[in-house]
Amino acid sequence: MPKVEFHFDFGSPNAYLAHLVVPDIERRTGATFEYVPVLLGGVFKLTNNRSPVEKLAGIKNRLEYEQLEMRRFIRRHGITQFTWNPFFPVNTLLVMRGAVAAQLDNVFDRYVAAVFKAMWAEQKKMDDAEVAAAVLQQAGLDGARLIARTQKPEVKDRLLKNTEASVARGTFGAPTFFVGDEIFFGKDRLRDVEEEVAGATT
Repeated sequence: MPKVEFHFDFGSPNAYLAHLVVPDIERRTGATFEYVPVLLGGVFKLTNNRSPVEKLAGIKNRLEYEQLEMRRFIRRHGITQFTWNPFFPVNTLLVMRGAVAAQLDNVFDRYVAAVFKAMWAEQKKMDDAEVAAAVLQQAGLDGARLIARTQKPEVKDRLLKNTEASVARGTFGAPTFFVGDEIFFGKDRLRDVEEEVAGATT
């Protein structure tokens, strides 16, 4: 079974939508996706990239088409828990450092589920430390501890290294997937990811 990685940032709605689809792919293929937290703002800075909203501004019909593709993806996969966050774009430095802290505390999966849901199903302002701590507490996590740990040097350093290493492998945005050394960008490449996994196991 090849190593399958999902490099993500909570601020990406497409990363959230991919997150909702990943379990079905895992069931069909037997693969386990390893979630790797990266800072999308850092990725953009290192690659001289910008968010789609910035890049596509002023291009007639393009943003509308991107929204159409998102609706198609949501419909195809029967996704019901998605609402545009009114605070978008959200500064995700806090919650991405929190993801690293959650890894170190062995509560990563619960943390990821809670933050993604808060961001893209519950319209929470997750760059507010009090809001984030309350969300984590409601999910049964130690919100105060996790938020406090975002200021620890080892947490900051790991997120930075994750981001730099991801870019070194070819990442320029999120979500990005790796199957072994093969890179795939965007939620719409998940079918290709699944095919790559299936091909590697036959």
